Amino acid sequence: MLTISDLSLRIAGRLLLDHASLSLPTGAKAGLVGRNGTGKTTLFRAITGDLSSETGTINLPKNTRIGQVAQEAPGTEEPLIEIVLKADTERAALLSEAETATDPHRIAEIQMRLADIDAHSAEARAATILAGLGFDTQAQARPASSFSGGWRMRVALASVLFAEPDLLLLDEPTNYLDLEGTLWLENYLSRYPHTVLLISHDRDLLNRAVSSIVHLDQKKLTFWRGGYDQFERQRSEQLELQEKSRVKQEAQRKHLQSFVDRFRAKASKARQAQSRIKALEKMKPIAAVLDDSVRPFSFPEPVKTVASPIIAIDGMNVSYQPGHPILKRLSLRIDEDDRIALLGANGNGKSTFAKLLSGRLQGEGGTMTVAPGLKVGMFAQHQLDDLRPEENSYEHVRRMMPEAPEAKVRAKVAQFGLTTEKMNTPAKDLSGGEKARLLMGLSAFEGPNLFILDEPTNHLDIDSRESLIHALNDFPGAVILISHDRHLIEATADRLWLVKDGSVKPYDGDMTDYRRDVVGDTADRRERREADKASKADQRREAAQKRAALAPLAKQIKATESLIERIRKRLDGIEDQLADPTLYEKDPKAVTQLSKERAELASALAGHEETWLSLSTEYEKALAE
Repeated sequence: MLTISDLSLRIAGRLLLDHASLSLPTGAKAGLVGRNGTGKTTLFRAITGDLSSETGTINLPKNTRIGQVAQEAPGTEEPLIEIVLKADTERAALLSEAETATDPHRIAEIQMRLADIDAHSAEARAATILAGLGFDTQAQARPASSFSGGWRMRVALASVLFAEPDLLLLDEPTNYLDLEGTLWLENYLSRYPHTVLLISHDRDLLNRAVSSIVHLDQKKLTFWRGGYDQFERQRSEQLELQEKSRVKQEAQRKHLQSFVDRFRAKASKARQAQSRIKALEKMKPIAAVLDDSVRPFSFPEPVKTVASPIIAIDGMNVSYQPGHPILKRLSLRIDEDDRIALLGANGNGKSTFAKLLSGRLQGEGGTMTVAPGLKVGMFAQHQLDDLRPEENSYEHVRRMMPEAPEAKVRAKVAQFGLTTEKMNTPAKDLSGGEKARLLMGLSAFEGPNLFILDEPTNHLDIDSRESLIHALNDFPGAVILISHDRHLIEATADRLWLVKDGSVKPYDGDMTDYRRDVVGDTADRRERREADKASKADQRREAAQKRAALAPLAKQIKATESLIERIRKRLDGIEDQLADPTLYEKDPKAVTQLSKERAELASALAGHEETWLSLSTEYEKALAE
């Protein structure tokens, strides 16, 4: 079990965690979520012992092996398979010792231990992990130095997965993966035999790979059971109840203060006034719910509408070297309002196809007809390096609006979702998400008819990704999307194209079908067979049986709701009576009685609301199963 007690962490004078506590059971799979900059990665550094805490402790069982992806990807001349195999240091040490050991007893111990850790299947396990992350048999035999930095990071991820540490810490592991690698990792983590703590902004990964959420907010850690959707729903309900309680408390405080202000100077009421002063002092304020909404994305409408098809391709090849096409004989059509997501593993040509559409790469043979006046905007992660590091956001936009007044330029930057402070911050000092906002705004600056986005979410937190979804859905032009975020694809794309084996073709299934095609695990196949066998009548009967089984619980929820409503109405009536100043002079006993009843009802209301929340959560969970 990972136990964090009263932990405070500070970086560069900034307090990130303030007396935070958490207990994570052994074998738990938890997602660590929170806005960018709240201290998630800093917490990982504290868990691994790379950062000292200001207060508190972090405790793990003795001899717990902690694993995380190395910050520097391997770049040696060793084959990938050998790099991964060496990650299991115990196996490597035992095999090395076995070559020199002469004592029969020690040799026996070594062989027994090798059997215990399943060393005989190590190469097969390592190869399976590498394959899942996109390396075929030939690639696994190549030296690490022959791969780019992103692919080397996949090797680093494969190494830590192969080592199977007791506590696996993963910080945004999908940033270097394509959709196919993400789907494989999601499936792998859901079956991982030890404890996992995962930092991610991928909603689907957090719904499928983990069974609990650790929320870092307001410098505190809160543990929630269930995936991300369940966490979001429960937290929303909790915040709603908190705000209602705060409003009621404020009304109560105002009422008590009004009495004190009115009667404190009267000798006959001094005692009652004093008792209300004490009640005010004892009343623990309920914190207001902070507005933590993210700044929206905003993309300008196309300056000029163009007729469909905006791009038509017939029999075209695409290559970087003449005579060596990556994509062959493409025949496709894109209309003015298309929303298309490109599927396919990295290396199959998705980015190459995007460059063709944007005019950054010329095709060979065939024809490509582009609508007159078509404007294409393209965002790609590697373009972040093209930002001028010493220039701030205002200066970047000023270059594109040289004659515009300052106020208009700043208003344009604000549409990117950057605050006034960030407008004056050099690009090199912006966070990854802020750089992405700036680059995305610059890419769509001229109001493109076709907006191409290649992995736009790598540096965006969950709320910013939701904001991007709304902006893309509001954008009236065509969108081509390449992303490993399945939630983004499902929420914005109307059509799927598969880039594979040198072609780009429409994919007839949905994202659930594609997940099955990629992961192909036994459970999914069994699920599909069972679903195919079940007739619609069977499904309706099962649904009816489930509703019938849950009827008593639904009835209990409804009864609790009615009781809560009655208590609230009675409390409102009491508040109205106590708000009458003449009551305190006419009938002091009635005031005492009403105050007592109000306190009892308020306590009962809190209990019933908690019961309702618990019952509702249980009901929704049962329906989802």
